[in-house]
Amino acid sequence: MADVWKSKVLPRIQKVFGGGSSKKAAAAGAVKSFDESKEEISKEFEEKKSQLQPKVTEIYEASPAQIKALVRKPTESDLKRNSAAIKKFLEELAKIDFPGTKPVSEAAAKYGPAYVSGPITFIFEKVSGLLPAEETSSAAVESTGTEATAEAVEEVKKEEADKVEENPAPPPLPAIDTPAPTEPAPAPEPAKD
Repeated sequence: MADVWKSKVLPRIQKVFGGGSSKKAAAAGAVKSFDESKEEISKEFEEKKSQLQPKVTEIYEASPAQIKALVRKPTESDLKRNSAAIKKFLEELAKIDFPGTKPVSEAAAKYGPAYVSGPITFIFEKVSGLLPAEETSSAAVESTGTEATAEAVEEVKKEEADKVEENPAPPPLPAIDTPAPTEPAPAPEPAKD
């Protein structure tokens, strides 16, 4: 009976409840090897910076709004939600030989972007360094679906203030004199016979 338990039941339980641990360990190994090569990647990035900028800008502009927001401000929850788009973006960067993207792209495809969030964030920081400064406006904030930054909120308030100055509110309507409500007259008592 113990042999059946060890050979059949226990492995199935481990598959159901502990299946992700080997994936996490493998992803941790990939992250560790990437962390060890960060200096080399940074040096290569600095050498190729001028060549990469137009290509990266082109790829960035062709990307969906979710990726644009992620490149500027990567968050772990957004990495989980947009994994397919992230994989595609990393593949596009790997095609132009962006430093470090090939191993990150392979790790993201194999383990998922959530498990290799550190290297993805590093790559996105390098990509955002090549991009021109983005103007924040209420339309951009609405199109990306991200939370509004303090600058965007201030800009929207200024725009609203300008609109108010251009179109001042109409003067208030004059109050109409209405008689004050009076107390109802007491009901007459019924006649007694």
